[in-house]
Amino acid sequence: MRKEKKVALITGSGRGIGSGIAKELASRDWMVVINDIGDPEPPRKTLAEIHASGGTGLIILADITNADDRARLVKETTQAFGRIDLLVNNAGIAPRKRADILDTSEQSMQEVLAVNLIGPFFLTQLVVKTMLDMIAKKTIDKAKIINIGSISAYTTSTNRAEYCISKAGVSMSTLLFADRLANDGINVYEIRPGIIETPMTAGVKEKYDRLIADGITPIRRWGQPEDISKAVAAIAEDYLPFSTGQVIDVDGGFHIHRL
Repeated sequence: MRKEKKVALITGSGRGIGSGIAKELASRDWMVVINDIGDPEPPRKTLAEIHASGGTGLIILADITNADDRARLVKETTQAFGRIDLLVNNAGIAPRKRADILDTSEQSMQEVLAVNLIGPFFLTQLVVKTMLDMIAKKTIDKAKIINIGSISAYTTSTNRAEYCISKAGVSMSTLLFADRLANDGINVYEIRPGIIETPMTAGVKEKYDRLIADGITPIRRWGQPEDISKAVAAIAEDYLPFSTGQVIDVDGGFHIHRL
């Protein structure tokens, strides 16, 4: 009997960390849903690379901050593939402009929280209900949620307070869903990246080049999207079945308290 392929829905997967996750899972015979908004070219490029490597994928452009789009994203995923085994909440933005915390605008706070915390929270809620129904119907036997957090959950940057607050919220959201779902066959994890070389960090590359060279991380190099995607793959492939609510630091050792 042919084993059915598992399905991963990955938000913000047109580029950067999300694209790396989609390609890694596709290389492991997962069917992947590439979700993004805006310019359709990066998701197309990601999907083309997946197809070129013999993988299976689908692009669904949807705004996770919009309730109707979230519902459509889940509906189109299940219509196309019949199941959701893994949700990766990866979509995220930084503030459009870095500003001192005393000058942080309400508009910027609302925008960042909507993308980084509120949208993923309600998408998770929706996907979990779908997963629970599939588990009850034995379409799937278990499922997983992975939230892509940040060292900014516990490291202050007073010129981007809204980003730090959003990522601290992601950490608590992980714990809450993990607690609620622990006996329902759905494990929940946070992967916490450090300084990762992506389009989001391109504007501060020189600053972090210096900090890395000076030893801000024990492993003195930039993190790469592939470092995150390998951690996602370990969870997806069920190598951590007795862990939930777990934070997995992928930060070159940044989290180590050093003298």
